[in-house]
Amino acid sequence: MISQAEFSRRRKQLMRMMGKDSIAIIPTTSEQVRNRDAEYPFRADSDFYYLTGFNEPDAVAVLIPGRKHGEYLLFCRERDPTMETWNGPRAGTGGAVAEFGADDAFPIADIDEILPGLMEDREQVFYTMGARPEFDKSVMEWVNRIRQGSRRGARTPDKFIALEHLLHDMRLYKNRAEIRAMRKAAKVACSAHRRAMQACRPGMHEYEIEAELLHEFHRAGMVPAYQSIVGGGKNSCILHYTRNRDRLEDGDLLLIDAGAEYDCYASDVTRTFPVSGRFTAAQKALYEVVLAAQAAAIKQVRAGNHWNAPHVAAVRTLTRGLVKLGLLKGRPAELIRKEAYHRFYMHRTGHWLGMDVHDVGDYKVGGEWRVLEPGMVLTVEPGLYIPAGSRGVARKWWNTGIRIEDDVLVTRDGPEVLTEAAPRTVAEIEALMAVA
Repeated sequence: MISQAEFSRRRKQLMRMMGKDSIAIIPTTSEQVRNRDAEYPFRADSDFYYLTGFNEPDAVAVLIPGRKHGEYLLFCRERDPTMETWNGPRAGTGGAVAEFGADDAFPIADIDEILPGLMEDREQVFYTMGARPEFDKSVMEWVNRIRQGSRRGARTPDKFIALEHLLHDMRLYKNRAEIRAMRKAAKVACSAHRRAMQACRPGMHEYEIEAELLHEFHRAGMVPAYQSIVGGGKNSCILHYTRNRDRLEDGDLLLIDAGAEYDCYASDVTRTFPVSGRFTAAQKALYEVVLAAQAAAIKQVRAGNHWNAPHVAAVRTLTRGLVKLGLLKGRPAELIRKEAYHRFYMHRTGHWLGMDVHDVGDYKVGGEWRVLEPGMVLTVEPGLYIPAGSRGVARKWWNTGIRIEDDVLVTRDGPEVLTEAAPRTVAEIEALMAVA
């Protein structure tokens, strides 16, 4: 688990960047109703949790650099014996201070009375508008209240700055504690994919395989980092397929995109394997193209290379492979220039990974692709998708969707694949499924 000392370090770093005469306001999420009296499992806002480690709904963190009576304040729910009998213990304002390092804490019900006074005489307000529309309204009401008091000498903040400009750049670089958490999430995700491969048999349903994934996540005390994709046959060609209801047929491929979340840090892994345990000749040929593309892309995940280098390498390898198999015709360089590959490969080769599956951080800086640096973590996930009825494509390729995705850490010595333990080659997959 991330320590309270680490959360404190993050807050201090952010306040140094904010500078004096400023205030940051960071709300978390509320519980979301699923149906009638039942809620979805609560998950804290990533920015809020990154700075606090506080995992309760209806809370607001406030950072005020240089404030004599405390720089870190937390508004949260009060203790309530009746509600806690039904729903479990709350930290309360006392716990916010004693357990979560707040300098002071106030009931969330009192925020309208207290927060405007804290904003007075602060020149800059760091707050990200748009993420929480209802809370946006409260912020503007507080500002208007301060303006109304300007005749009494109150100074209204004159600069609103999106907090994400500072905070998301911090989150892009993972330190040792964060990398440890991501390694744990990666380890469990790999175990889940191995379990799914060993459990899979023709005649099962996609939801049965999803249950195997969930079993592995939950037995490790983790939750899914996102809704798992378990797509067999034609469903493997649907990029965001999450219905997970169909029967798995002999001769089909099964594409699984599933990751575990540990202490709000995600893993994100995709493997594609034959339902029967053995690839057909056509499936193997296409799979080897995707695997080679991934290997070429991972080699480019090096400090000093730019963000787009892995994608360029993957596209080059995929296009050459498609030409060799007769799925594209022409010179690879010209086909790449015309983006002819886009018919079979329509997404990027990766994304940032961290507290959010598609994690924060700019991909371009000053109009140029961002340079990779140690501590960044990204996915590398080339794929090829050929649905049934693809014009001019032989039937042997139809309903073939293949994606191979791993989580890769940028280090000073080159790429480190955090999800290496999930079988990836044809030989590894077939050997594991043969002993199930």
